[in-house]
Amino acid sequence: MSKSDTMRLDMTTGSPYRLLLRYSVPLLIGNLLQQLYNVVDSIVVGRFVGQDALAAVGTSFPIMFLFVSMFIGVALGSTIIIAQYFGAREYDRMQRTVDTIYRAFIVSSLALSAIGLLLTRPMLGLINVPEEAMIHAVPYLQIIFLGTLPTFGYNINAGILQGLGDSRSLLLYLAIAVVSNIGLDLLFVVTFGLGTAGAALATVIAQMIAFLIGVWHINKKMGLVRIRLKHSVMDWSILKDAVRLGVPAGISNMSYSLGTMLLQNLVNSYGTIFMAGFAAANKIDAFAFLPVMTLANATTTYVGQNVGAGRLDRVMKGVKASLVICAAITAVMVPLTLFYGPTLLSLFRNDPAVISAGMAYLTRMLPYIYLLAVMMVMSSALRGTGQAMIPLISQSLSLWVSRVPLSYLFAAQFGRDAMFYSFPIGWVAGLLFLLPYFLSGRWKRRVMMAGGIRGGSLTVADKSDGE
Repeated sequence: MSKSDTMRLDMTTGSPYRLLLRYSVPLLIGNLLQQLYNVVDSIVVGRFVGQDALAAVGTSFPIMFLFVSMFIGVALGSTIIIAQYFGAREYDRMQRTVDTIYRAFIVSSLALSAIGLLLTRPMLGLINVPEEAMIHAVPYLQIIFLGTLPTFGYNINAGILQGLGDSRSLLLYLAIAVVSNIGLDLLFVVTFGLGTAGAALATVIAQMIAFLIGVWHINKKMGLVRIRLKHSVMDWSILKDAVRLGVPAGISNMSYSLGTMLLQNLVNSYGTIFMAGFAAANKIDAFAFLPVMTLANATTTYVGQNVGAGRLDRVMKGVKASLVICAAITAVMVPLTLFYGPTLLSLFRNDPAVISAGMAYLTRMLPYIYLLAVMMVMSSALRGTGQAMIPLISQSLSLWVSRVPLSYLFAAQFGRDAMFYSFPIGWVAGLLFLLPYFLSGRWKRRVMMAGGIRGGSLTVADKSDGE
């Protein structure tokens, strides 16, 4: 067995628990390292630049995510395609998928860089960023937008490797990139005094390192596919499938970003201290929830490979395994995060008012996080089968029918901190739609009707009835 064979993980045979854990552990460490990008930026900025700069970095995230969310969705679509072709042993189609997605990524990343640069200040103005934070947010966002190409490229490389079941390789070059990011943050922000611009520049350079190492690794070590531009093939049918799978996920991401911007607008109305506390708590929340997000991503790959291999009997077993593991994780993670919350928040800004604002968010949201875990695992499983519209509807109900309007209502009626109760209520709303559909088994009938991968066509069950 070659080294590249050991890197790839075939999830169509064996214990779902063992496979999901084997795949998830390296991916989790990699995701922790990736989150460290943002956390290091925030800690360095909060400690060495100031409270206004920390608020600026925090308020920039939903705008950044809004601009890249559609492409991240298409990248997810390519992951599902690669996973299904890998399960079906259609290796030529896998290479055509890589060729097609890379061509699309280069064009779209350059376009988004230009658009982002032009719209930075207007977008910040729309969410009422105070002027004292605006002077820090504008250069930060503009440099991040200039680095769209390596950011997109990293996500494409990650999608290729995840579709092949290779989570260990991501860990290696992410570790190199994170070490680079930490060193560059200290150099640009602390030594050179470049402020938020220095933090953004450090992140972009680190992303470029991760992207280039990923290209080298896929070409030299993986064996089944290569990243090539000179002799690449643009397959419009594959791009169409990637878009059909990815656009609902992209719309979901954009919808989430817009909702987050509206929530950020509400948070911003209470001043930079509350903004800084919310920004710091968001970083801690993201770290705490990473194991669950990782298992959700693993579930997509697991389901995609088994659908491609025609092993629908294994899909539900994998979902149950993911939910059991998530329950164990949240049972440990929630009390630990709440207990150490003030200490963790003080790493960003040792200000009692900032810490109090951050704990207001964590104590009202985190105890109910398993609801979100169930929602994410089931949504990821459905995406792995090629059914992307159901998760989109569920997320829309959670966000737009519940969380966004209730956050404004609760803040007005019960005070500032009550806005965060809208989070668990929103998750319940999403599950009330998602859970009955999933448990009914309709997704299985839809996949069987679509016929899986046959003659080079992808399982995309949504196109039959537009649900």
